[in-house]
Amino acid sequence: MYKIQCDFKQIMENLNCVSEQELPDWARPKTSKTPSETKLQLLTAAKKFFFIIGTSLLAIASFRNSVTWHFQQFWGASKSLYENIWDLAFHGIFGGHKFLFATVGINSFLFVYFWLNGLFFLYLDIAKPKFAQKYKVQEVDQLNREKLLKAIRVCLINQFIALCCSVPLYMLGTLRNVTYEPKELPTFQWVLFELCIFILIEEVGFYYSHRAAHHPRIYKHIHKIHHEWTAPISIVCIYAHPLEHIFCNVLPISIGPIIMGSHLATALLWYCITLTSTHIAHGGYHLPFLPSPEAHDYHHLKFVNNFGTLGVLDRLHGTDNLFIKTKAYDRHIMLLGLAPAKELFPDDK
Repeated sequence: MYKIQCDFKQIMENLNCVSEQELPDWARPKTSKTPSETKLQLLTAAKKFFFIIGTSLLAIASFRNSVTWHFQQFWGASKSLYENIWDLAFHGIFGGHKFLFATVGINSFLFVYFWLNGLFFLYLDIAKPKFAQKYKVQEVDQLNREKLLKAIRVCLINQFIALCCSVPLYMLGTLRNVTYEPKELPTFQWVLFELCIFILIEEVGFYYSHRAAHHPRIYKHIHKIHHEWTAPISIVCIYAHPLEHIFCNVLPISIGPIIMGSHLATALLWYCITLTSTHIAHGGYHLPFLPSPEAHDYHHLKFVNNFGTLGVLDRLHGTDNLFIKTKAYDRHIMLLGLAPAKELFPDDK
């Protein structure tokens, strides 16, 4: 298998990366002893592999699972509501015009959804409410008016590019017999199964495209833009070169619904999930009851490691070898209480 090699020193010279001396304690290698790298890599890779496989099996088993049966009852009881809303959007607003609905309609909804997510995190960054500051991953504040306006401008351009991409994606969806009608909305179990497939496809697509973007010949011309933010804010999840936005952001999340020939409503649900996930990953706040942003935040700080979304391929390829030696790795959990990760796993004194 072709192995993408990357001269990380050269990358860091191309952009002012945070030097080893300036690294915060949580990003430095831990002083305590850790298991051998090979043993740890195999064990954790196996754990993550079985977690993903287990998730897929859970989707299949959900056809007979009592818990998901209750969800299905709720889904079924609410299906008429979903059908009415979808019918209003598809037939009421767009007159049943599939092309306009799949391009203008879906992208208009995602435009609003993106900025609603972004405004929440921008409020935390600009207003700096006291309750949120203890959850901030990096204490450094890179936000200023000039950088923010530039980020907003680039994001708007990339959202227009996504609209343009929806045209060929619509054509591919037509070949795969993508459905639109409200009466054809899928069951809860099938949606759950498809989401599991989408997650696996995105992990593969994003990992390898992202890792390729870190090749020195590509990085300095394309991916370097995204890494202008060593302490990212949520909206910079699509702050990228147009080519990167297409191949690293749009395609990895679009391939799954096309392969599966999914109902457009399922695809829209998936797009909303991925937007929320990437906003959290770039948000800079490790908030309770939300997925941890520690891995991707470390990636922005160091420009190395953690190329995927789930961490499975990073473990298999050993591209988290630096991250797992840091305090940030210990903090890379979902907080099930109000105590911040920095209190649960304090820096070594």
